[in-house]
Amino acid sequence: MVISDNQQDAIDTALLSLLRANAREPTASLARKLGLARSSVQARIARLERLGIIQGYTLRDDQRAGHLIRAYVLLSTNPKMIARIVSDVKRIAEVESLSAISGTYDMMAVVAAPSVQDIDRVLDLLGLMTGVERTMSSLVLSDKFRR
Repeated sequence: MVISDNQQDAIDTALLSLLRANAREPTASLARKLGLARSSVQARIARLERLGIIQGYTLRDDQRAGHLIRAYVLLSTNPKMIARIVSDVKRIAEVESLSAISGTYDMMAVVAAPSVQDIDRVLDLLGLMTGVERTMSSLVLSDKFRR
């Protein structure tokens, strides 16, 4: 069965599940588990990367990566300043992601840094940013699970 570039099937779903469990699993092992040839698994991975479903490979162990503390920062913003805020926040290396959200606040930033002092510095930067009207932050004490 040949699937087009914009379709996913049950095998893709199973492959993604295996990669979520262990992104470093060898292609040959994935192929055995899926009952496919290694070249077929490689082609599927390449297609999923092209589609943006697999968007890269990242560190998951924050302690080894030197990022011991994480905070979620909610931002209330001036809607006319969103493009500038996104651009300014992108320049802060400690900000892992910035998402538009629904509710009382407009955006949420995930900040990761090696110390509380570094988190505090980033919070100050975010709070003083032009277009940011109010912030609320929460430090992550522990992850109950991560996928």
